[in-house]
Amino acid sequence: MNNAIYNFREPKNEAVLSYKPGSLERKQLEEELTNQRNKVIDIPLIIGGKEIRTGKTGKIVIPSDHKHVLATYHMATEKEVSLAIEAALDAKDEWMILSWIERAGIMAKAAELISKKYRFKINAATMLGQGKNVLQAEIDSACEVADYLRFNNYFASLVYREQPISENENINRIEYRPLEGFIYTVTPFNFTAIASNLNTSVALMGNTTIWKPATTSLLSNYYLMKIYEEAGLPAGVINFLPGTGSLISSIVLKHKDLAGIHFTGSNSTFNTLWKQVSDNLSIYKSYPKLVGETGGKDFIFAHKSANPLELATAIVRGSFEYQGQKCSAASRAYIPVSIWDETRQYIVKMISEIKVGDVLDFKNAVNAVIDEASFDKIMEYIRKVKASGEAKIIAGGNGDKSTGYFIEPTLIVTENPHYFTMEEEIFGPVMTIFIYEDDHFDETLKLCDETSPYALTGSIFSNDKYAMVKACRALRYASGNFYINDKPTGAMVGQQPFGGARASGTNDKAGSHLNLIRWVSPRTVKETLIPAIDFKYPFME
Repeated sequence: MNNAIYNFREPKNEAVLSYKPGSLERKQLEEELTNQRNKVIDIPLIIGGKEIRTGKTGKIVIPSDHKHVLATYHMATEKEVSLAIEAALDAKDEWMILSWIERAGIMAKAAELISKKYRFKINAATMLGQGKNVLQAEIDSACEVADYLRFNNYFASLVYREQPISENENINRIEYRPLEGFIYTVTPFNFTAIASNLNTSVALMGNTTIWKPATTSLLSNYYLMKIYEEAGLPAGVINFLPGTGSLISSIVLKHKDLAGIHFTGSNSTFNTLWKQVSDNLSIYKSYPKLVGETGGKDFIFAHKSANPLELATAIVRGSFEYQGQKCSAASRAYIPVSIWDETRQYIVKMISEIKVGDVLDFKNAVNAVIDEASFDKIMEYIRKVKASGEAKIIAGGNGDKSTGYFIEPTLIVTENPHYFTMEEEIFGPVMTIFIYEDDHFDETLKLCDETSPYALTGSIFSNDKYAMVKACRALRYASGNFYINDKPTGAMVGQQPFGGARASGTNDKAGSHLNLIRWVSPRTVKETLIPAIDFKYPFME
């Protein structure tokens, strides 16, 4: 069984189900939604394969019905953090020497369980706990989770297959060792797939993890953890640690065996982690590898040749799907004056047709933002705009948190390209548009490039090939994922590897072999077949 050289073939992306009225998948999902709403589950820590309940608890609620409790979760104390580190280190030796094919087999089984047996369970948990409508949950928690697991197996084949040249006198090889120590994974609320991938990509390459999940995504993340166990993941490979980030980090970042951090979240949090690691460099056995994807101030840039209807559709979808809570969500746009009136009419009409409400009503395109803190932050931005003389709200602008954290899709127009909503990350359903003169295309491209510290995603709309190429070049460093005549969201694993630079992260491209490379420490091994027996060289004669 082990004497074969095996490579995974390139997979296909998981097909997205439609959930049309009357379809079987819709019926099964609705049943699961009812089932999860009608019970309150208890979420423990999982350390070394054992469930631990600390008695220090919190509540998980539905964002669109925040009086409805879905789960009670237990929080780690200092004791459990230390136990988790020990468990990760104890599991490391056996896990790392296991054939990578066997590790990949576990990931492949997890993908099958998610795409078939637990598809509706993980989707329902993501809808209820994280406020995603049925389509956003389907493409995230079912399709993208499965895609990461399957494609990473294929990408690992490519990594391990890369070997050096050998001559007749020697045999050369590269051993792709996992990092020495454990990996700290810090995952966000907004994508179940990111929470999965930040752990499984690392584990696939032979590492073990301490997983700090976002509190507001604990329901789906707990189900992920149970699925990994059912797939055969050994105890201690991934250790599930709900709790306070500052407490967990204070212990993890001071441990000599910290080998790396795999992070998605805010720019400020990643900066704090980076600084703490830097302050502790003298402690560590090795330099930790820091891989992070942080914020974005993602743009849509239009040339005068753009089609107004196509442009408007991209703005509405790119800005307001999942309430603008994607790292890639469009939140600023640059539109030439010659096509603005027609584009505006389309956008305003589309926004007027958007239904806002509970995820249980599939007609609602926009749902609640994740929690009260997010609601208050976004509404404070909107309040400042209303009080300002430099911008105008032409659609939306209202919010209501009495039942759920609902905010209307909000469209702002400004004549100031450096208006604060053009520069600052809001992470909500708010789009700001700057109107520029048609003959200021080049200058406005420069503005777009220099306005934001972030560089995650962006797009150009143009039917003029010369203008399109010019924009692509001018905005070379303004985004890590660049789209032509499309919204700047919806990257697919294997098709558009994801990540940005500047203040948006380390650009290590999740969804490709580039990310997996970060989780190995290569060792070159040379075996000389007939060793030399004389120190002299011919030139000495």
